[in-house]
Amino acid sequence: MNDYAAFANRLAKNYKHLAKWARRQGLDAWRVYDRDVPQFPFAVDVYGAHAHVAEFDTGWQMEDAEYDAWVAECLAVVRQVTGTERVAFKTRRRQKGENQYEKTGEAGEDFVVEEAGQRFWVNLDAYLDTGLFLDHRNTRKRVRDEAAGKRFLNLFAYTGSFTVYAAAGGAVASETVDLSNTYQDWSRRNFELNGLDLSKHALIRDDVFQYLEDAAFAGKAFDLIVMDPPSFSNSKKMLDVLDVQRDQRRLVDGAMRLLAPGGVLYFSNNLRSFELDPALAEEYAIDDISAQSVPEDFRNKKIHQCWRIRHAG
Repeated sequence: MNDYAAFANRLAKNYKHLAKWARRQGLDAWRVYDRDVPQFPFAVDVYGAHAHVAEFDTGWQMEDAEYDAWVAECLAVVRQVTGTERVAFKTRRRQKGENQYEKTGEAGEDFVVEEAGQRFWVNLDAYLDTGLFLDHRNTRKRVRDEAAGKRFLNLFAYTGSFTVYAAAGGAVASETVDLSNTYQDWSRRNFELNGLDLSKHALIRDDVFQYLEDAAFAGKAFDLIVMDPPSFSNSKKMLDVLDVQRDQRRLVDGAMRLLAPGGVLYFSNNLRSFELDPALAEEYAIDDISAQSVPEDFRNKKIHQCWRIRHAG
């Protein structure tokens, strides 16, 4: 595990290629290393003049002193290759409950990154995730390309990046639904950063299950919907425990009740073991677009799954 040259060489090779690619794409934030060398189980992301390093749990056993020295050397390699001293490091364990939204205890620094013409606030230290899911970049672009004149709905919206893209693409109105006050405030800041008209793009703090019921009762309809639920959540704020494998039909059926004729629902999740219920394919027209939705800079092509769902016929 101490042959750091293998890590340094692969990181440098990736960085040289992908930095040029990112500039052409107009990206400040991109993945430079994705557990390429098994002995160095990291995801390394560049965010402008910052780097974000997430260590994945392998179950390896090391003494604390040895582990600390190993991490320090690995981070030194990242600093040398990327040319930044500002490196955030996190150990990412298997998700349980609300881990994807948990605070780290650090305040961190809020700063802005640009992605294909849109701008977003990120913070690499305060939470396990940074405020922008880089693996959904392709789907965000797809939404922007399809949003002109559409009514857009963003469910489990996190920090509202899909809505920013939809508005940039010409969506006439939107609703952005998330239960977290923290992330709704973050969405508002992203909207303001991108000049969105908040009279047309509403932020709704609600449990998604409850929202789906209330929106159907109110007769709401949308032409374009994105739903990217967490794998699991037992938030005390929620009326029910969410398990995406178990609850997928309830979620998809609820969203499809709000989807206007000719509309599209993009449904995704990052549960590695997830299997789409075959009954959904019998009821709706479904295309698996996972292969197209994972960006070029992600070596792990199974980081998420994504489907394009329409009303049959």
